[in-house]
Amino acid sequence: MLETVLNSRTMEFIPQLAEPVARLHLLVVDADAAIRSACAEIAASLGYAVESTGDLGQARSQLRGRAADILLVNLPPGSNQGLELVSEVKLLYPETSVIAMTASGSVNAAVEAMRCGASDYLTKPFAMDELSTVLDRAAASHLTDTATRQLRERLRLSQGLGAMIGRSVEMEKLYRILSKVAQSSHPVLILGESGTGKELVARTIHAYGPNSQKPFLPVDCGSLVPTLIESELFGYVKGAFTGANQNRRGLFEVAGQGTIFLDEIGEMTMPMQVKLLRVLQERTVRPVGGTSEIPVDVRVIAATNRDLDRQVTEGTFREDLYYRLNVIPIRVPALRERRDDVPLLANHFLKKYAPGAGKSLHGIAAASLEALTGYDWPGNVRQLENTIERAVALETTSELRVELPVERAKARAAAAGAETSFNTTTTTTVPMPGASGSLLPEGVNMENYVAQIERSLLQSALGQTHGVQVRAAEVLGISYRSFRHLMKKYEL
Repeated sequence: MLETVLNSRTMEFIPQLAEPVARLHLLVVDADAAIRSACAEIAASLGYAVESTGDLGQARSQLRGRAADILLVNLPPGSNQGLELVSEVKLLYPETSVIAMTASGSVNAAVEAMRCGASDYLTKPFAMDELSTVLDRAAASHLTDTATRQLRERLRLSQGLGAMIGRSVEMEKLYRILSKVAQSSHPVLILGESGTGKELVARTIHAYGPNSQKPFLPVDCGSLVPTLIESELFGYVKGAFTGANQNRRGLFEVAGQGTIFLDEIGEMTMPMQVKLLRVLQERTVRPVGGTSEIPVDVRVIAATNRDLDRQVTEGTFREDLYYRLNVIPIRVPALRERRDDVPLLANHFLKKYAPGAGKSLHGIAAASLEALTGYDWPGNVRQLENTIERAVALETTSELRVELPVERAKARAAAAGAETSFNTTTTTTVPMPGASGSLLPEGVNMENYVAQIERSLLQSALGQTHGVQVRAAEVLGISYRSFRHLMKKYEL
């Protein structure tokens, strides 16, 4: 039975075996017991710790118990189950080297396996020296990847991952997810509050992925005029509309094999959602005014601070597009959920802004650090950065002292007054300093105080209407366009 896998050179090769590999774990998956046994026997003689199975479901279970260093998997003709296993393994265990076994003449299967993440392939029947050579390459690739990963881990533990900063439990969980997700090409949906760093997460996924040298192109779906976003993403042909004097490639085409980052995806109009869904399904784009399809091979990462589940229920976001984008959801924790990272972030921003301000600052005062850590940071990392930048600009000593943002307490008071007013009468009364004859606070800043009240009114209206912005605008007696302008202004 051995000859069904190995040719006549097999037995002649045994005395020439190289030094055993340092006990790398190999999992052999093939429904043919003879092939499975022969491969396991040869690999064991080469020094591998070998496990084998003929069932793909059992292979998944074994991998969950112990991720293999190398996976040798057969791709049965007429079935995609082997390819699905390859894709799953490279997504969940990117450090695992995968070798695909295919029947003679199944070139397409081998090519598909390589696209799914396999590093090498063997065509049956194969000789023992072929198996040995391929295993050696896989072992070398695994050891190189492992060394690279350990180096990245050491760099990451110094403060974070790439440009991301944080050593809290929540960020460690995020790093582990990102290190796996980066190796795949599946769509990613990043969820999180405003200011948490969703674009930085997207850039990290791109930077640690196999196509990191390709373009990363961010698109703010909320800032582009609906009539322009289609031509921006898909391009246009000469004469498609007034001013289209020449053909222009869209970002999906320009990105090549890179990444398109669709920020504020919840702002995209329904007609545009339909067109985006088609691009994701067909992997082609049609320029505005064009008649032919252009193939694209780009990774799509989307982000939003909105509740897309609610939008789907309300009919403002397509359910099919939601599921197409939500293949791998990633939630970015709010800064109040990872307070341990506040001192690290604060010192990072201090080092970032002090040289530009011409300041020689030796650190942040202990009392300030304690206060910063205890603050909830409704604007998250972006608000912390702005606070440190302002403190650096105003500091006159060698140690940075930081005043907390004053918006929070006043916004709460204003929101409470506004909510009471909404619940009792259609006339809104907002508490103002000195309204009851009391003295104005010393050094009151009228512009800032009015901004606090506007922000609190927006929040109260949104709360009263359960987040429905059109109704919130009606409650406040302003146009929807004005409401959206204020939402953008205060980053709500």
